[in-house]
Order: sequence, then structure tokens, then C-alpha cells
Amino acid sequence: MARFIDELKRTHNNNALRAADIGNEVVLFGWVDKRRDHGSLIFVDLRDREGITQVVFDPDASGDAHKLAEALRTEWVIGIRGTVRSRGEQFSKKQNAMVSAANPNLPTGEIEVVALEITVFNKAETPPFEITDSTDTREEVRLQYRYLDLRRKPLQQALRQRHKLNQATRNYLSDAGCMEIETPFLVKYTPGGARNFLVPARTNPGKFYALAESPQLFKQLFMVAGYDKYFQIVRCFRDEDLRVDRQPEFTQIDIELSFINQDDLFKLVEGLVFRIWKEVLDIDLHTLYPSGSFPRLKFEDSMRMYGNDKPDLRFDMPHVDLTELVIAHDGGGIPFFAPIAQKFKDGTYRRDLPAEIVKAMVVPAAHNLSRADGDKLEKYAKSMGAGGLARAKVAADGSWTQSPLSKSVTDEFRLAINDIVGAKEGDIILFQFGKAQLVHTVMANLRLFEAKRAGVIPETGHGDSFKFCWVIDPPLFEYDDERKGWAAAHHAFTRPHDEHVDLIEEDPGLVNCYRYDLVLNGFEIGGGSIRLHDPEVQARVFGALGIGPDEAREKFGFLLDALKFGAPPHGGIALGMDRVAMLIAGTESIRDVIAFPKTQRGTDMMSDAPTSVAPEQLAELRVRPILES
Repeated sequence: MARFIDELKRTHNNNALRAADIGNEVVLFGWVDKRRDHGSLIFVDLRDREGITQVVFDPDASGDAHKLAEALRTEWVIGIRGTVRSRGEQFSKKQNAMVSAANPNLPTGEIEVVALEITVFNKAETPPFEITDSTDTREEVRLQYRYLDLRRKPLQQALRQRHKLNQATRNYLSDAGCMEIETPFLVKYTPGGARNFLVPARTNPGKFYALAESPQLFKQLFMVAGYDKYFQIVRCFRDEDLRVDRQPEFTQIDIELSFINQDDLFKLVEGLVFRIWKEVLDIDLHTLYPSGSFPRLKFEDSMRMYGNDKPDLRFDMPHVDLTELVIAHDGGGIPFFAPIAQKFKDGTYRRDLPAEIVKAMVVPAAHNLSRADGDKLEKYAKSMGAGGLARAKVAADGSWTQSPLSKSVTDEFRLAINDIVGAKEGDIILFQFGKAQLVHTVMANLRLFEAKRAGVIPETGHGDSFKFCWVIDPPLFEYDDERKGWAAAHHAFTRPHDEHVDLIEEDPGLVNCYRYDLVLNGFEIGGGSIRLHDPEVQARVFGALGIGPDEAREKFGFLLDALKFGAPPHGGIALGMDRVAMLIAGTESIRDVIAFPKTQRGTDMMSDAPTSVAPEQLAELRVRPILES
């Protein structure tokens, strides 16, 4: 082995050799991907992270190498010295002629390497699953042996793309004048939108650090300190329930700028996204967005038309809010619509507070939605908490069929609905009514479910369709039903629209702010805001949230102090690196673009983390666990 490591250095990776290298002597290292024994000749596909080269062991070329090759098995780690030659031709019984032996599916398919010398660096036990591009092995098993799973080409490709994503980001933001500055992971706990991981402080018994869920407060302090343009590719930590696009530890591209408005921030981020798509996917987004900017959609319109603030714009099927129409027609003869109209008459209908609404969505006739398919949609709606799914099929004369609604709906109301939703013959109208939040959620998910069922969009991935948009002008406050009070929809340091400042005390639900999300194909890939740097307005926002001066100082004292010492106007954004990488790779889950991810229960199947620790360690930290009986 020492000869190969000390004397024979690797000359090429296993994706490098081409016809121009024929006749050259080379040294290759890697893993045995496949071994084929043809009697006098033994063929080995040698694999590394770059690709595969076919190696031939011919006893006429080297008897010693051929003898050693007889023992080779998959995943053994070997080194070879050999000569590059053309694969030439071979006789095809099927074609009864000599045909090229080249493999058009491999970049190195024109050549092979005749081994003159071989060494075995390490033998391998039989892997628990086959190392192939596609696999039906359960994810739990692959995560348990993640170091083997990472040998598969799809994961190597995803991590290679992530590397390019990192490099493109750093280069672009550095060229734009941003400084990369690190912020601490161990921080003071401050209330926010996510649950923090807590870390006991051994040197301060009974006290705890929090793992930073974002660098938010620190990057604002950079602006106060005069570092006009900051960025960081940073790890963040949130103790949240997990899903396909969420992990307890994740990476974000964090940006903060001074002396800017919302448009300035958008321009910088759009340039970054254009650069990433070009360098990672070789796609010029200017062909989709010639102006170099993405469309903007008001938050209110996004909720009304799509039921959420991260709409998938690859297809139509918008929602239509029928609430005003229901009120105008006193329920239109439909019994379960009547109470909503009555509440409006009673003066209890408030569009800015959690209210009952009615929404409809048209499934085009081209989708061929059968009754059985409709029943599946209803079952899906019920799984989200809906009472059911009212639906009606539109006939040639505009009447409704296959629907119990047809028995009670007034002709005037039915025609008005057909008109406002744009329903045509053969279309099916889906209805939801009830609390706004539930209706929005159910209809938003039904829209995606039906689009995938009908093949309008792929089940996973994006194909060649990338639909970006900015969702802008959301409310600063949201009403908390449980607390019976107002809460910050994002965080308390978001700047309200200037024309809405006087509404902070009068009607907080009507205050919009300079917060924004960047959305791609139904995923929020970034979010941020223009910050509040005016202490006077900040105090008014705290007041609306029920946070008094003492509480504000206890929770945010160091930031509030900093804002008094000449804070510039500033704003920023954080892009989810993992989500961007997932969408670029077209994978089902962000676990496919993270080297060592956690499961949905937050466990590491490979290392078995989290684990219990010795009582002595807990005693040193002054921590006593409370175990469920």
C-alpha cells in the first residue's frame, strides 16, 4: 500500500479520462462499484465522488493484478496503476456484427484502463443495502448507515449543488460589498416565534443559554455599529415539530443592510437568486423574468386567492371569496351559509378579526374529476378539520348537478356564483365555509392536492418551472384568540407603513408593515422586513402588544439601548439554504440535501442522538430530569 500512497500518486479522478488519454499510464483510487468475472478477463467499475471508470484485469497484462482481482468485492477500496486504451469493438450476436463496445451512458465510456498493478487499501463487509442511484431501501435504514447512503450519486449530486450554492452566495454578496461576520450561537433567550433549545451554563448554576434561532438581534446591532452591509451563511436552531422542509438545526443565508428601502433589498436578493440559478443549474432566469425582478403579490390578495402566504404559481385554480356575495344574498337559500349573513346583520361580522368566511374553487372539466376523486378530496379536507366538502358540477345551462346544494340554492345566487368564479360546463365548484384560518388552510391544501392528482404539477420536484414571487404588505399584528389580544405576526421590530402608524392604537388589525417573503413553487425560501429604528414608534408597537416598559427592557434591553445611539434605517432577510438546495435538487425532503439530517422525531439514526447522560454530568450542570412515569 505504501507504494501507492507514497510513490504512486493519483493522477485522475474516475470521471476524468477520455479518448485523448489513450496510451497514457494512470493511477486511480476508489471503491469497487461492480465486479464482473468473464473468465479470462475481470471487469471492475471503479467509483469515486466524481464518477466511474471501467478497469480491466487481463492476465496477459499482469498475472499478479488479475489474481488479486479475483478476490475483489463491492465497496472494497483499491488503487490501480494501468494504461488507458479504447474499448474498441466486440461481436454482437443480436446484430451479427462487430459493434462499438463504448458505453454512451458514461462520460468515460469510450475508454477503459488495463490494470498493471493493484493494491487493496481496505476490504468491506457486505453493505446493508445496495449502493445504487435509485433504491427502495427504507429511509430509516439509509439514515442509520448515512455514510453509505452518501456514496450514492443522487446525494453526491445534491451536496455538490449545495457547495456551488454556497460559493455563488459568498462571491455575489462579497462583490456587492457585504461583509461576512459571525454571530454567537450561545445567546440570551428572547421570546420569538419558535421554541428555543436551552443549554445549561455550568459556570453559572441554574442559568441557561439559548441556541440562537437566528442572528436577528445581532445583525441589527451590526447596523448600529456602522457595518452597512452584512451577510452570513449561518446555522440556526429551533425546537419545533418537524416536517419535510424543516429540521431542528438548519442553515440560512442571512443579510442585513443599512440606508435602504424594501425595493433596494429586493434588487440585491433577486440578483443573488439569478446568480445562484445560473451557476448551479445553468439556468438564466432572465428568460422567465426579463426585467430582472420577480412579481409582487400583496399578502391580502395571496390569502384571498390561494389561502396562504406562499402560493404555488405554477398553475391557476385561484380561490374566490364568496363571503360578501353570501351576505348580499342572505345565504342564497343554502342553510349553512345563512348564519354568516345573519352575523353581518347583527353587527358581529368583522373582516379584520377571526371571522367565518365562504370560499370557492373551480376544478376545470379537463381535470376529469370523478365522483370517487371528489370523495377523496372530501376525505382529505376532513383530515384537516373540515366538516366536509360541498361541491357542485356545472351543467350546460348553468344549473348544478351531482350536488345536494342544487335543491336549496336560489337561481339568482347560483348564477351569481357561476359568474364570479368563472365556472363553465363540466367544471366542478368546491366550497368551504367556517373560521377564516381553517377555510384558508383547507382550500390551500386542496388546491395543491388536486393539481398533483390531475398531473398539473409533479408530485415532487419542479420540472423546468420556477415561479417566484414576493408576498408583501402583511399585517403587523395578528389576533390571538386564546390570549384575547394582539400578537406580533413576525416580530416586534418590524416597521409599519407610515400611513398606518396612527392605527396602532385605534385598530391594530388594519396596520400593514414592511415585511416580505420570497416564495418559489409553494415554498417560502426567504423572509425578512424593514426594521423599526424609531424608539417612539417602537414603544407604541410594544403597547399594542401589551408589553410595558419594564417587560420590554427585561426582554430586549440591550437592543433597545443600542437603538438609542444613532441607529440607521435598516432591513434584511434570511433565505433558507436547505429549502433552496432542496428545490434546486428537486428532492422530496430537505433531508436529501443535508449530509447528516435528523428524522421527523429529531433523532440521529446513525449516532443514536439524543441520548441520556450520566447522573454526574447532570449534577455538575445543576440539572435534574423530570421523567414521565
